[in-house]
Amino acid sequence: MDKRTTTETIIALETAALDAWHQGNPSPYLALYSKDFTYFDPAHEKRLDGWDTIREFYERMRGKVKMDKFEIIDPVVQASDTMAVLTYNLRSYSGETLWKENCTEVYRLEENKEWKIIHSHWSVTQAAVV
Repeated sequence: MDKRTTTETIIALETAALDAWHQGNPSPYLALYSKDFTYFDPAHEKRLDGWDTIREFYERMRGKVKMDKFEIIDPVVQASDTMAVLTYNLRSYSGETLWKENCTEVYRLEENKEWKIIHSHWSVTQAAVV
């Protein structure tokens, strides 16, 4: 396994999906998700399980998300032959509004040699008051 190629591939897949997402199109993310996909979202108290569940959730948001630009901050890909974990901070901008989130994506290399996301975890970035 070429670590650099895996890292570049995973970041490119994620960037393309985010680009579409920020224009209200969830289809590239849905195409990346495995059938046994699981998802933690800050808008839900419990984990969402399965591709059909996430499709229903995303379809309710289709066309409603609109961001002017985004930045993937400090992406790291930790990979083995068939698994990769991508972590990064995301900054999304809509006018003067800035959204800051943490993201963890767990990718699995399928038998057809396509990387699919098997688990996604998003959280709003907010520093704890100490």
